[in-house]
Amino acid sequence: MKSLQSLLVKRKIEKKTELDDKTVFYVFKKIIKEEFGNIGIEKLQPDYYSAGKLFIKSESSAWLSELWMNKEKIIRKINQEIGQEEIKDIKTK
Repeated sequence: MKSLQSLLVKRKIEKKTELDDKTVFYVFKKIIKEEFGNIGIEKLQPDYYSAGKLFIKSESSAWLSELWMNKEKIIRKINQEIGQEEIKDIKTK
């Protein structure tokens, strides 16, 4: 006969935490500061977050290009920080 605990472990349901814009923006700014310093935070502003996509705006095409070249690394760091694979893509405006 199986123990109740062994049955519960097999049926463990993982709950995925819903992230809000503020949390994603905070983590994005933290990672950008680590990568590019304070000027990066000034030049790259999160606009909105929806369905795994983070939309970033900037008045400088040079900074958007820099973000695009480092996109995969930044996505990986954001997901590590929040503890789940939530961010799938970063789009620029």
